[in-house]
Amino acid sequence: MKKYFIIFITFFTLFNGLVWDKLFKGYREYYMATIDSLEDDRVRLQLRIDELDNGYRLDGLDVVVTMYHPVKHQTDGTPDILADGTKIRIHKASEYKYVAVSRNLLKRWGGWLDYGDFIVLSGTSGKNGVYQVKDTMNRRFVNRIDILESPGTKPYKFTSAKIKKANLNEDIKFISN
Repeated sequence: MKKYFIIFITFFTLFNGLVWDKLFKGYREYYMATIDSLEDDRVRLQLRIDELDNGYRLDGLDVVVTMYHPVKHQTDGTPDILADGTKIRIHKASEYKYVAVSRNLLKRWGGWLDYGDFIVLSGTSGKNGVYQVKDTMNRRFVNRIDILESPGTKPYKFTSAKIKKANLNEDIKFISN
């Protein structure tokens, strides 16, 4: 009886292993295809961002550009959470390319930008490029952009910068859902 039990357990284990192996191969192929599709989308978006960054002369809105650190005395009580709910790593803030905009520029206060929109910034030395709107400035500021920077970055200010809303989806079709 013990011999049959051992044989049964052996065959059951082998059969179970074969079934799970086939199942996980299917999952692996599905997720690898999804990853490849997302990588293709990322490459297309990066090419479009580079095109906007390098190839456009802007006739946009005149703004003052400054910077801010994600620390309590420059933000609210949760400096690692932006106004749209995005959680950031404070020491990597400069890598995100996020901006806070004055309230008059946001749709909820009658402006033309919304959280998640991309803007093309020009007229700054070394800070030109594409940024994403993720935060809101104090109500006392008008026509102003604050670039999110890591603590320790030296303060800067550009008084004659221009911004234009970038429509990154106009020429890009996504393959994945």
